[in-house]
Amino acid sequence: MIRLGVNIDHVATLRNARGGTFPDPIAAAELAIVSGADGITAHLREDRRHIRDADMPRLKALSAPLNFEMAATDEMVRLACELRPHACCLVPEKRQEVTTEGGLDVVGQREALSSKINRLKDAGIRVSLFIDPDTRQIETAAALGAPVVELHTGAYALGGSHELERLQKAAHTALTCGLELHAGHGLTYDNVEAIAALKGLAELNIGHFLIGQAIFDGLGPAVQKMKRLINS
Repeated sequence: MIRLGVNIDHVATLRNARGGTFPDPIAAAELAIVSGADGITAHLREDRRHIRDADMPRLKALSAPLNFEMAATDEMVRLACELRPHACCLVPEKRQEVTTEGGLDVVGQREALSSKINRLKDAGIRVSLFIDPDTRQIETAAALGAPVVELHTGAYALGGSHELERLQKAAHTALTCGLELHAGHGLTYDNVEAIAALKGLAELNIGHFLIGQAIFDGLGPAVQKMKRLINS
């Protein structure tokens, strides 16, 4: 069975639009879990544009594992080591971007990432690196001791030619390197099944589409349908 991690960032985006407390992303996370989500993902950005610091302990206290999505900065590593979530996913982060635009440059940032990965692992946190489906990035992730890679599916979701083949090759490389394989970004009902079919895939993390679809169907039914699709 492929695990489904539900990213609840954009419930917080809606909450923050009025500066209040509603809708509560923790309540959304609870509903997602009841509806079949295997874990909750939340990205605490440096600019705190959606998830807030106070949200994170409440999310960790839920019954499903928390995946703390974060930039590879000293501040975020410190916060993660204090919180000790089940997992951390290190992602690239630009202040002006609307959403994550690509994978982490593990090759170019190898030295800086090494100490941060080790600090997180020493705190008992399972480390994942969000990377493009590129052989050198995957092999470097393995060399750095990260047990998990999450393949960025954004180019595939935008209809890029040969992107599925590129992801298939990357999945094979990750498994050959002994890495646990996750994937995510831009996935919908219409494009998720080909990604779910990647050999060895253990987990998908999906957020924006599910929160958007919840406007029409409700979050519970949206999570349930996605879970059926990825395991069909």
